[in-house]
Amino acid sequence: MAEEKKPLSRSEREAHIKDKAGWVITVVAALLAVNTYIGNGFSSKVLNNTIAANNMYSFYQAKSIKQTLAEQSLDDAIARKETAKAEKLKAKIERYESDPVTGEGKKELLAKARSLESERDDVRKHTPWLTFAGSAFQLSIVLLSASILAVSMGMFYASVGVGLIGALLMSQGIWLWM
Repeated sequence: MAEEKKPLSRSEREAHIKDKAGWVITVVAALLAVNTYIGNGFSSKVLNNTIAANNMYSFYQAKSIKQTLAEQSLDDAIARKETAKAEKLKAKIERYESDPVTGEGKKELLAKARSLESERDDVRKHTPWLTFAGSAFQLSIVLLSASILAVSMGMFYASVGVGLIGALLMSQGIWLWM
């Protein structure tokens, strides 16, 4: 005769859930830590590129002001018929406009600033996904803790599902595969 299986007591069910939930909480917390680390790296890249682009635009503006002053001096030199000075000023104005040797002409500075902005915009696409993933991981941890207190396997499985959604969002935030 087969032995009848008696239902587990509350304390036995709680011990069973605690064992499983403890491991899952550890994994989800580790994923949350990695997600936060990666998200902070992307945020730093966005901030650094914004600052660098602003610096390039400031340098561009300074070059533009110097070019305007040189153009005024050129007009004055032409009016005074100082051809040697006018030739030097023309060369200087051309260097302000474009200086491929140093990469510090207005044309080159504008290209660098736009490149930094483009890179920043590409990196910025990652951050919302990582933010959503972090929220999902936190919610999963809360549900896991509540499943222990409520001794509810349904809540435990729901928290695992939320953790898996967080992992999916994290992978999207890292690789932008969608």
